[in-house]
Amino acid sequence: MPTPIKAAATVINTLNERPLHAALKNRLAQPGDCLEAPLEGYIIDILRDDLLIEIQTRSFSSLKRKLLDLTRRHRVLLVHPIALEKWIVKGEDSRRRSPRRGRIEEIFEELVSFPALLAEPNFTLEVLLTREEEKRRYEAGRARRRKGWVIEERRLVDVVESRIFSTPEDMVALLPAGLPEPFTTADLAAASGLPRWRAQKMAYCLREMGAIRQMGKIGRSLAYSR
Repeated sequence: MPTPIKAAATVINTLNERPLHAALKNRLAQPGDCLEAPLEGYIIDILRDDLLIEIQTRSFSSLKRKLLDLTRRHRVLLVHPIALEKWIVKGEDSRRRSPRRGRIEEIFEELVSFPALLAEPNFTLEVLLTREEEKRRYEAGRARRRKGWVIEERRLVDVVESRIFSTPEDMVALLPAGLPEPFTTADLAAASGLPRWRAQKMAYCLREMGAIRQMGKIGRSLAYSR
């Protein structure tokens, strides 16, 4: 049972807030919400009655202790954006569309930090599929793969779609049609068009949250069943 929350005064703390995080917070906030609200030693992005809303644009690992603690007593909604489309901005005049397209299955790269949390009744995950700008600046000697261009900030252009995951069963819907029964991560990668390493993360998370079961091996590969 979630713990009732006493209303807190709105606190604005945006000194180190990144543009993408700020834009998502402004988009999600509703009248009466408390922003950057202190609660039990933590700062909550959005406090709405008895619901705690956390926006995480980067790795989930830094939130692990906070979320595991708060979901024991409160309803928590974690919001995470995945860029379906991205425009790369360099300087004032250079803006080009990245050939890379994001996929919702990228969420499993973050969920490996706490995959079992989705089985908790107080926890819900919302994935926002977005269009973004990625602003870069040149720094000699850094970011070799990008030839010295480091990512300075991300900016929200649009939200294309929202997907809500409240239970492990909701995550099962991300498994592609046509999987054999049982299946391996090689089968999952082939059916979904994912690289094998991402299919392995997906299978690990689904197993840890109880959405699929490990069923021995097929050859040298672990086998899974819905």
